[in-house]
Amino acid sequence: MSRNASVTRAVAAITSMSLAELRCEWERRYGAAPRHRSADLLRRVLAWRVQADVYGGLDAATKKLLAREDLPLRVVPPPGMRLAREWAGRTHEVVMVESGVVYEGKTWGSLSEIARHITGMRWNGPRFFGLRQANVR
Repeated sequence: MSRNASVTRAVAAITSMSLAELRCEWERRYGAAPRHRSADLLRRVLAWRVQADVYGGLDAATKKLLAREDLPLRVVPPPGMRLAREWAGRTHEVVMVESGVVYEGKTWGSLSEIARHITGMRWNGPRFFGLRQANVR
């Protein structure tokens, strides 16, 4: 079996695995599984790792860029950027536009408004949608 076929088969199998199966597959391949609660996120990370093992991971320029300590901590998403977050078993997707953020066909003023609407709790919207690290304030 070719290298490409092997990777394609592995990634195809990952797409139908449950969260528990994904964790078992991760542990079989790499040791202790990440503590992601989202099957979708773990599925994506595992599929990337499987492909990176065969084809290579990040190139040297990207690794160097990520290692820089002078990068801005806050990301301002440009118009057109799509962000997704799984919450309570449902994937919520937003699209950044010039006038705000579109969620479920409605334009909102901020990511925080949408996060509050989704969860019923006060959230930092950029953190909720994964744009900030936990320790960034």
